[in-house]
Amino acid sequence: MTFNYQKICQNLIKDLPQRTKNIIEKRFGLRGNERKTLEAIGEVYGLTRERIRQIEEAGFLKLRPKIKENQKVFDYFTDQIRNFGDLKKEDILLKFLGGSRFQNQAFFLLTIGENFERFLQTKDFHTLWTINRDSLNFAKNLLDFLSEKFEKTKQPLTFEEILKEINSSFKKSLNTKVLTSYFEISKKIQKGPEDKFGLRNWPEINPRGVRDMAYLIFQKEGRPLHFTEVTKLINFSKFEKVLKRKALYQTVHNELIKDPQFVLVGRGIYALREWGYQPGVVKDIISMVLKEEGHPLSKEEIIEKVLKQRIVKANTILMNLRYFPKTSEGKYRIKEI
Repeated sequence: MTFNYQKICQNLIKDLPQRTKNIIEKRFGLRGNERKTLEAIGEVYGLTRERIRQIEEAGFLKLRPKIKENQKVFDYFTDQIRNFGDLKKEDILLKFLGGSRFQNQAFFLLTIGENFERFLQTKDFHTLWTINRDSLNFAKNLLDFLSEKFEKTKQPLTFEEILKEINSSFKKSLNTKVLTSYFEISKKIQKGPEDKFGLRNWPEINPRGVRDMAYLIFQKEGRPLHFTEVTKLINFSKFEKVLKRKALYQTVHNELIKDPQFVLVGRGIYALREWGYQPGVVKDIISMVLKEEGHPLSKEEIIEKVLKQRIVKANTILMNLRYFPKTSEGKYRIKEI
């Protein structure tokens, strides 16, 4: 349905006293300008913020009888918000209703409409509009429930998995449009690049740079990777949209070098420390192996164990064995201090 929002707004305010009309136009940007604050308008007229608010409110009271003359547009707004689960994040709703040109007019009509209630942002929720407080309370309870679940499980969920969880825990079936509307108002829950939902502060949901993205690539692949391969995987994944540019080989390499969660296991090859890989050069790994075993080992045994920690040639390991003394049986041991 198409409405001429600009014409509707001008018809609503045309009979107001000139000063009241001007104040409302400035307050809501009805002439194509940005919306002005009460303080800014007060400075123009040499009046206090409270006095401007009183003039605005008096103007609204005079507009009430005209609302019925334009009931179709208010009914349309109500129907659209109902389709979103009785609520919608403000900026998304204004763009949906008013497009790129008439968001200020949509905001004005929502403000004077009797069915619409605006809730300003809090630490957990964005500014939103609703037509039903019960629906808003349910949405908040549901989002709190999901936030607690994410905190406990530490696992992101797909949209379908969340819908099943809601149906199981709340005995309520929600459609995709409504659940999306709920997620939009949340400051805690967000959809990540891999189209799974989780807490906004998780790197897999809200990766903040190349380092987070590299970590997620290693988690997904589950194997050691050369830094050039990591770079290519970042650039050919959905992470590129987050970076808004191509990742560079040297940038990725530098991030892997300086972060202790990544371990250099071969020439340019890295693995995650959480997989059991220990930092250090080959000599350090040989020393670690001998200490863990607690007794001398043959060169074959050492090579086998070191190759579980490092992607190197056997000759490289043999060259480093010169730093370790041999027993009479030809096995290698830790040098005594």
